[in-house]
Amino acid sequence: MIAITAAALLTPRERIEHPLLLLDGEVIAEVSSRSARELPAGCRCFDFPDGVLAPAYLDIHIHGGAGHDVMQANAEGLSRLELFLAEHGVSGYLPTTVTAPEEQILRALEGLANAIESAAPSGQGVKARPLGIHLEGPFISHARRGVHPPEYLVPPTLARFERFWQAARGHIKMMTIAPEVEGALEVIAEAARRGVCCSLGHSDSSLEIARAAIAAGAHHATHTFNAMRPLDHRQPGILGAVLTDSRITADIIADGIHLDPTVVQLFLRAKGAEAAVLITDAISATGMPDGRYRLGSFEVEVRGNRCTSEGRLAGSVLRLDQAVRNVMQFAGWNLSDAVRLASANPASVVGITGKGVLARGADADVIVLSPRGEVRKIFVAGRINE
Repeated sequence: MIAITAAALLTPRERIEHPLLLLDGEVIAEVSSRSARELPAGCRCFDFPDGVLAPAYLDIHIHGGAGHDVMQANAEGLSRLELFLAEHGVSGYLPTTVTAPEEQILRALEGLANAIESAAPSGQGVKARPLGIHLEGPFISHARRGVHPPEYLVPPTLARFERFWQAARGHIKMMTIAPEVEGALEVIAEAARRGVCCSLGHSDSSLEIARAAIAAGAHHATHTFNAMRPLDHRQPGILGAVLTDSRITADIIADGIHLDPTVVQLFLRAKGAEAAVLITDAISATGMPDGRYRLGSFEVEVRGNRCTSEGRLAGSVLRLDQAVRNVMQFAGWNLSDAVRLASANPASVVGITGKGVLARGADADVIVLSPRGEVRKIFVAGRINE
């Protein structure tokens, strides 16, 4: 058994001062305070006198990092990415596809399904684990496609969705879809029935169609404001639904590039600590020097933390721990609420149990933060990066 003590612990909904956290193998055995009980005999003890314990982060929208693109779905590249993610406080992630020829998407889904089914602790260091797949494209709008190649966009059909589902062997946890595209509402209803988080994004949708999609089973929005019809005071469009409907959660890229800090404040006021989520939309260039990198089937140029393809933003090089700190800086939020947007909330959005919280019986995925949110240590499945 492992005993961890620190200055404070974030569940993250509750803050506990001078906590005692007990890990038994891959699960949390107890969350209490040092004043409530003695250290159990025979424990391996870790003390972080000025540290803050928190649930490890989950990135539900990430295309790559450390030089690797997840569409390649090879074991060596994913391992490098997962080591990098763990260094920045992430214990679990949804490798995210991009629009490409259907056969290329199917191969990527099969490779990612293999990675998910074989993920386990190893002797190669503490690593993040793939927990499911985020299918971003090809069911998106031509008008709001961003850098997704237009020649590979296709309308959603039950038959196409079934092919993707079978290739992924049921591991699709999340799907970004434009609700105004013909066939979208039927596919949303079927995907939601199978437990997929249907997320509205890359969309030029009207308010009425967005509401119909929510009624059909969509309950999230992808990188809010980006690749969406702009908010208009007479025709509010998809953003009118996302910002006002309490049934829908939403995520943002809080890097100061995709959204101005004032818009981050606006978003957080609209959705609050219950419904806001942080993502990175990170590409293979994350953690690498400036240069040219792959995003699916095309190249992206990275200069000074800005990723572009043909003059358009193309993902990011944001790390999730930096996104948490940015929320604290941009919106004046405290560490506890900011941590929640990268832990408990994303786990809830995609229906992953045992992650994103520090509670008895939850997975032993724990990060040690400084009071300002820098990641000092991580435990994944009870193993520490020493």
